[in-house]
Amino acid sequence: MATRKNWTRDELLIALNIYHKLTFGQLHARQPVIVSIAEKMGRGANSLAMKLSNLASLDPVLKLRGIKGMSGASALDRTVWTEFHSDLNETVPASEEALRQLFAAGETTVIEVLPKEGVKVRKSPPHGPTEFLTSVKQRRGQEFFRDAVLNNFGGRCGVTQLGLRELLVASHILPWGTHEKERLNVRNGLALSSLHDAAFDRGLIAFDENLKLLLSKRLKHELPHRAVAESFAAYAGQCLILPDDAALPDLAFLSEHRAKKFSKS
Repeated sequence: MATRKNWTRDELLIALNIYHKLTFGQLHARQPVIVSIAEKMGRGANSLAMKLSNLASLDPVLKLRGIKGMSGASALDRTVWTEFHSDLNETVPASEEALRQLFAAGETTVIEVLPKEGVKVRKSPPHGPTEFLTSVKQRRGQEFFRDAVLNNFGGRCGVTQLGLRELLVASHILPWGTHEKERLNVRNGLALSSLHDAAFDRGLIAFDENLKLLLSKRLKHELPHRAVAESFAAYAGQCLILPDDAALPDLAFLSEHRAKKFSKS
């Protein structure tokens, strides 16, 4: 009879990393990301999928929506879950680094978790001077946040449904610089096109308590222009589009964004 392989802390960090990069409906053994990672771990895809479903039972966001995972979470699962979420700025970069090591991803490569394709390692584009000044820990956190937020939105802009990943931004609702505790919180992120990210960051657009798009007075004054009409007015009043099993953006964060940025524009 095969010996049961115990889960290590590093493996659980990787499991939590991809847990936040997949939606609940994707936690199954045929999911390409789960297949890719299980193979690298030397485990069966069923084993990893079951572990992710066990972790889902600990997720308070899912509980609020009436979604239950499997009930087999171990004491170590609970310990690492608590540790992971008590200080995301430390544990998320560590989990991202563990994932990179699993796939032998060097410093000149980018690793992406793509739900429809699996885990992809590719050459990174040339780094600019600003990126060189960023610490490795911050880069790892930013890499995690981007994948987690874009995947939470199904790999598409929540406003326009643009699906070209190269043109999408994982936007922070509460700014990176002023809200350290929420920097890597997936519910503090929106997947937006580069244009809509810039508009959101400058308070030209916002989202109300029903996730509907709001246009600022300044933007409305530009409505005769075709670019504004087609890129913004066409979507005014439309709800953010997310998969049914996605983690919804935090309404309190969106309210704070409206109060501090949108009301002044």
